[in-house]
Amino acid sequence: MSSVQLGDISPIEKSIYLNQDILFLAQFFLGKFLISQVENKVCITKIVETEAYKAPHDKGSHAFDNKRTKRTEIMFHEGGVSYVYLCYGIHNMLNIVTSVQDEAHAILIRAVEPLTGIDFMKSRRKIKPIKQLANGPGKLCQALGITREHNGNPYYSAKSLIWIGDNKTISDTEIIKSPRVGIAYAEECAHWPWRFRIKDNPFTSPPAQVVYKFK
Repeated sequence: MSSVQLGDISPIEKSIYLNQDILFLAQFFLGKFLISQVENKVCITKIVETEAYKAPHDKGSHAFDNKRTKRTEIMFHEGGVSYVYLCYGIHNMLNIVTSVQDEAHAILIRAVEPLTGIDFMKSRRKIKPIKQLANGPGKLCQALGITREHNGNPYYSAKSLIWIGDNKTISDTEIIKSPRVGIAYAEECAHWPWRFRIKDNPFTSPPAQVVYKFK
């Protein structure tokens, strides 16, 4: 783990987010920088775990069967903006909307590795162990000050409160592919290996394995 400065990072271009291959993008964003400038507190992290959700056929997606509601409407936006939703009425969850207009693809950011602004993250989380600051989707939103107020935030501008910066690409041999977490309701789709983690990274989220059993 090392400190990184904003001046060393360039935003990922908007055109990347328009790629229609959600599985490619969910792995592409591993290792990239997630930056929060919420409350003028600069926090730089590295994305270490993602999950892909692809409407209309993915039963795990909020936009399954192209369901459009007040909550999911942002998912049909042109790629490159954030989708922030509330889970269990408690935890904010941060997603990357991808693909073209009206194609509801989204990537859940499940875990990040803290790099810069760690004291800010500790203050928000009210804990000290670095490995527990952002090793889960709800935790990382709390650590970075991300709420539903940041829904629709553009990721491709360094002026945004939340943006994604370029970094080296993670090779396929360094990526663990497994079923997504907590989506038993998605039936056969729950088995799809659409959870992606950087191998041997200590900042990824639990559980290490997900097994679904259906009658």
